Amino acid sequence: MRNYHISKHNSFYAVGLSYKKADAEVRGKFSLDVPAIDHILGKAKELGIDGLLAISTCNRTELYGFAQHPYQLIKLLCDQTNGTVEEFQEVAYVYKNHEAISHMFKVGTGLDSQILGDFEIISQIKQGFYRAKKQDMANPFLERLCNAVIQASKRIKNETELSSGATSVAFASVKYILDNVPDISEKNILLFGTGKIGRNTCENLVKHSNNSHITLINRTREKAEDIAGKFKLTVKDYGDLQTEIRKADILVVATGAQLPTVSKALIYPKKPLLILDLSVPKNVSDDVLELDNVSLVHLDQLSQITDETLANRKADVPKAEAIIDQVKKDFLKWLETRKFAPVINALKEKLKTMKEEEIDFHSKKLSDFNQDQAEMISERIIQKITKQFANHLKKSDVDTEDSLELIQKVFQLEPHSK
Repeated sequence: MRNYHISKHNSFYAVGLSYKKADAEVRGKFSLDVPAIDHILGKAKELGIDGLLAISTCNRTELYGFAQHPYQLIKLLCDQTNGTVEEFQEVAYVYKNHEAISHMFKVGTGLDSQILGDFEIISQIKQGFYRAKKQDMANPFLERLCNAVIQASKRIKNETELSSGATSVAFASVKYILDNVPDISEKNILLFGTGKIGRNTCENLVKHSNNSHITLINRTREKAEDIAGKFKLTVKDYGDLQTEIRKADILVVATGAQLPTVSKALIYPKKPLLILDLSVPKNVSDDVLELDNVSLVHLDQLSQITDETLANRKADVPKAEAIIDQVKKDFLKWLETRKFAPVINALKEKLKTMKEEEIDFHSKKLSDFNQDQAEMISERIIQKITKQFANHLKKSDVDTEDSLELIQKVFQLEPHSK
């Protein structure tokens, strides 16, 4: 992408792994929390990378950025996670330039989500961009691209049925409970973790189970109380976790920690206990399966659940793809203008220099010379001239390279670019 004058590096890459080839255990090795993302951005800056975006969800971890070679980005990721380069390469994907752009559009609009149309990912892209901008790693290209993806996502939500109905990881977990647990309204349900997935799961449980025996536990009690107050549920302290697990028939874990928060040592089952782990990396240790009466279901199993809602969503995929094509076309049109931006900027600077010389000359010769009016008129003329050149260069039937060369030759320009 050197000709677009957006980075000192040759190419734009998307490197990552997702649920398609990496199971939850492998994804967990490469998951990133906020401090890890900030560290990667800081390290990239030290290495001279001038544009990078990182996202990490339960279904994928990805880096989007400029580099001489994708290995620079892969090493950045592996150095900051528990996974190795070899493990990454077994399940990874690497997209370059236009393919990387298309991939971000597909991811950000829910077409690449584990549950089709699950739009949680767009908030992760927004947060990723915010962190990149905070670390001065969001160049104009990344900003424009993220805004285009957000625009496409909004249009798809408003103009299609791709996000209609309740189909998400949170809903899938509740659907699993409803389908597999008899007399659900009489069961004791414990929800451990009240982040975004935990909150959504709680809302779905209240809505669909008619269960009033739901208890919430979170490391920060205030967060649990905010949700509990809305639905009139019980909140217990984090220190009561073991006691509450003993009472529970169903345990939903949505804690989002880097290490397991529930293990065999916490559980003394005197009755059947169903555990749903909605976290990546896994927050429920596999050793719980050594216990009698305990069954464990992980996120990946829940995400296989399909229903009529999902079938309806699939029917609207072509509409969503058409919207993406429209928005992406506008983005690529903007990208093409970056080819001649340095020349247009150099032309503008040249014309401003001419303007200043002429104003200076006439202000000394004419006693009644109005410099403010002259400035205003000449600035408008400069804007119109540069706009005419820019519009000419945008035309599809114009040989941009020849035109740029001619403009530089006529005006003796020395355009500056990255």
